[in-house]
Amino acid sequence: MDKLAFYLQYPFVRYALIVGVLISLCSSLLGVTLVLKRFSYIGDGLSHVAFGAMAIAGVLGLSNNMLIVMPVTVISAVLLLRTGQNARIKGDAAIAMISVGALAFGYLIMNIFSTSANLSGDVCTTLFGSTSILTLSLGEVWLCVVLSIVVVVIFILFYNKIFAVTFDENFAKATGVKTDAYNLIIAVVTAVIIVLAMNLVGSLLISALVIFPALSAMKLFKSFKSVTVCSAVLSVVCALSGMIISILAGTPVGSTIVAADAVVFGICCIAGAIMGGTSK
Repeated sequence: MDKLAFYLQYPFVRYALIVGVLISLCSSLLGVTLVLKRFSYIGDGLSHVAFGAMAIAGVLGLSNNMLIVMPVTVISAVLLLRTGQNARIKGDAAIAMISVGALAFGYLIMNIFSTSANLSGDVCTTLFGSTSILTLSLGEVWLCVVLSIVVVVIFILFYNKIFAVTFDENFAKATGVKTDAYNLIIAVVTAVIIVLAMNLVGSLLISALVIFPALSAMKLFKSFKSVTVCSAVLSVVCALSGMIISILAGTPVGSTIVAADAVVFGICCIAGAIMGGTSK
């Protein structure tokens, strides 16, 4: 505790914890919807697009890579949604195509035009999060706070519509719900979360923030609201635990958070099996 209190004296540590909690909260809210819609790997696809955009921003020497990364990722999310609805190209095929293509393109750009003496280190940091979460500026923290508030407000305001689109899109459309518009909102919000999460866990591990808390909550609860609330709580707890362990033990931030999520998922599986056996 003394060691933790010592580290918390530094602003960059407090910034990292604030951003980590906000990102994990937002990703867990959308995670339940994405898992139920069988669109779990959209995180992988969009994170690799963001990786490619970051490579381009680095080559252009932009001090604020959000100017390229955010618009490109949002546009890709919309295109991915439209392509996934195409009868000739299914959703999973579209994600795989965009994911692999963007990752390869980004790495190629970084190799050809790189001005860094430590290319492998830069790539590793982008892919796995590394220490980038501990180098956040106050401006980046405020940007994350504002975008996180927007995501949470959108989810609360459109909760019923998102619920309807998640469980039975055809029925929702028949009752007059503008399913295309709400699918678009889900895609755009997911893209925003992906971009924010890259500093926390890196582009290769983002899907874990989306998938693990939702699946863990589904092992314990059945209703959409209960699963969503439980997912949010588990995600925040895992993010805080992972970051604190990372700070104290010197382990990679992103990998430690994902490991915490995996451990909690295992515990929830056991708890769910016990609860199911008891109810019978």
